[in-house]
Amino acid sequence: MDTKQIAQRLVDLCRAGKNDEAHDTLYSSDIVSTEASSPPGMPAETKGMEAIRRKGEWWVQNHEIHSATAKGPFTLGDRFAVLFQYDVTPKMGPGGGKRMQMEEVALYTVKDGKIVREEFMY
Repeated sequence: MDTKQIAQRLVDLCRAGKNDEAHDTLYSSDIVSTEASSPPGMPAETKGMEAIRRKGEWWVQNHEIHSATAKGPFTLGDRFAVLFQYDVTPKMGPGGGKRMQMEEVALYTVKDGKIVREEFMY
């Protein structure tokens, strides 16, 4: 698949709530993921598929997700962006129990038919 096909497949899987399938089929095992800020107890930059899975599990365990949408993809060469919008209630922490809306832009880099880098800006 080329970058546009990978980008569209990622968006389709995210819209269907199949994030694990996206990781299994579209991501490099050497993926690097960078957050705009460090999640509690984790570094801002995560390397490798197992670390990415743990980060995703942390997100699901610590948030009640009311809805999630993905807009895009927006492609350019070997990169693409997706706008994610979330309606969530954090289960603990400073915002614990308070429902909120979030937006983030994710920038992905593709190499050799796999996503090798994701960067989240919010």
